[in-house]
Amino acid sequence: MKDGIRRGKQNNIGNIRLKLLGLVACCTLGIAAMAQDSNEAEQALGGRDYETTLSILTVLAKQGNADVQNHLGEMYYGGWGVPQDDEEAVRWFRMAAEQGDADGQVNLGEIYQSDMGLPDEEEAERWFRMAAEQGDARAQFNLGWMYFWGWSVPQDKEEAVRWFRMAANQGHASAQKELGWMYRGGVGVPQDEEEATRWFRMAVKQDRNEVDPVFGNSDYETTLSILTVLAEQGNVDVQNYLGEMYDHGWGVPEDREEAVRWFRMAAEQGNASAQDKLGETYYWGNGVPEDREEAARWFRMAAKQGDTDAQNSLGFMYTNGQGVPQDYAEAVRWYQMAAEQGFTYAQYRLGLSYYNALGVPQNYVYAHAWLNLAGSSRARDKVEKFMTPEQVTEAQRLAARWQTGTSLDDWQ
Repeated sequence: MKDGIRRGKQNNIGNIRLKLLGLVACCTLGIAAMAQDSNEAEQALGGRDYETTLSILTVLAKQGNADVQNHLGEMYYGGWGVPQDDEEAVRWFRMAAEQGDADGQVNLGEIYQSDMGLPDEEEAERWFRMAAEQGDARAQFNLGWMYFWGWSVPQDKEEAVRWFRMAANQGHASAQKELGWMYRGGVGVPQDEEEATRWFRMAVKQDRNEVDPVFGNSDYETTLSILTVLAEQGNVDVQNYLGEMYDHGWGVPEDREEAVRWFRMAAEQGNASAQDKLGETYYWGNGVPEDREEAARWFRMAAKQGDTDAQNSLGFMYTNGQGVPQDYAEAVRWYQMAAEQGFTYAQYRLGLSYYNALGVPQNYVYAHAWLNLAGSSRARDKVEKFMTPEQVTEAQRLAARWQTGTSLDDWQ
């Protein structure tokens, strides 16, 4: 259900850290091919000797190996075996990117797009485009989002579809899902429920069968043992990732109870993504008894940290009185937080709230604007039937001027 509580979390632009786990497998399984002394390297990493491994990788990187430069950037960005250091990460990513390494270009672009010291949408778009034109699916997906929202490029839903399709045709599950939503809503393409279903099915199949980059060489047992050691040492990102692995059956047998165990470890350390996942497990009863009150408790923790999935889910629960008293005004408050961060589902729910006068005074202009931003042309056109031409023009103006992190009131 698009506007309700989803069973899975979509990958977000800028969420590099989970992708970095591929480095562990790369080092574990491919270090022999890169190192001058393969036996030494294998023994070093096999014994968790990150210092020796780092020295080998650094020598190779300084010799100009772009792939290793990118991996070093990932190590410093994720704090894998080295102190976490964004500046050092950027230095290595840039070296790789300037040699034309697509992974380095995408990683550098995602840092420029994030709020981690280098916010620059134009620079992000420049690096994404370089990688996308090399055929990198992750870059194509990110570029699609930039056109969808109009970040540093003119907003162009048809161009967004074009880039999403390139990534989707390479098996990028998130791009396949976005194409599904765009066909379902008639955004950038003619509305086509059959085509939407086709892309959704491809994405589901991809999610179930996909072997994450961390298992690139199929040595699941070795990789899993390394991740488990890191998780048991308290690494919250790895704990959350292990939860995802067991939840989806990525390289391990699907085990919802084991997924909950790892999500809980990360959530109790304050990881917002894990808190949101725990909320989903309690909401649906996956690996735990269904408990809507407990779901709301975890969603609230994540929502207060700014997690848009959790904010939308909490709003949905207040709308329907699930696990919390029915309170339309409180629902709107949480939808508003997520909507102003650009979360499509919350924008849709907020638009309906203004249309139906649930928790807010009825306001067709705001309803139209939020539904337009959400890409729901069918619901927007329904609202438009009750509006004057002047109101439609004003709604279109607000939607065109709106920027992430602002409210419609800011553009009056």
